[in-house]
Amino acid sequence: MFYKIARIVCIWVAHLLFRVEVSGREHIPAGGGYILASNHRSNFDPIFVATGVKSQIFFMAKEELFSKNIFLKGLFLALGAFPVARGKGDSGALDWAGNVVRSQGVLGMFLEGTRSKTGELGRPKSGTAMLAHQTKSDVLPCAIYFENPLHFRSRVAVRYGRMLKNAELGLDGETLTPHGMKAASHQIMQEIAALVEEVR
Repeated sequence: MFYKIARIVCIWVAHLLFRVEVSGREHIPAGGGYILASNHRSNFDPIFVATGVKSQIFFMAKEELFSKNIFLKGLFLALGAFPVARGKGDSGALDWAGNVVRSQGVLGMFLEGTRSKTGELGRPKSGTAMLAHQTKSDVLPCAIYFENPLHFRSRVAVRYGRMLKNAELGLDGETLTPHGMKAASHQIMQEIAALVEEVR
């Protein structure tokens, strides 16, 4: 219940601050059990991504956000976020993420792993492909686009693409080679890049 209320409030605030345009809702499943992969432009991105998705989205967030103060830590946890130690091979965070998908939740992943300060798409990290392989889940690509810098009443376009099937990404085998993981990551990024071009 808290998430539903918080989502409504956050989306209302986002529409008040920015001109948010959402498209591609027809590609969003009614249930969960998949990974939503998006590019990363700003701290508002979790709100932008959640605008068109009624199911709760569980995000991995950098652990520094949970150490600022007790209130923020409680808020992030209540919203379904989970701290991850970046660059340290955080196995606990990976287990948590896998359990989200296996329990038919929606796992939100920012494919680049960090925000793009220029607005250009960065190099995709391997985490999304690796988790999709481990959980045998499909990937829903999402693009966020706005012109730099983000400011009051900026146009923000959010577009969801077609679901990328696990087998289509080559992630349905028993093993996953580094080459296969890299290829799948770039395929997801190419889908996001195409969505960006559609709303630019």
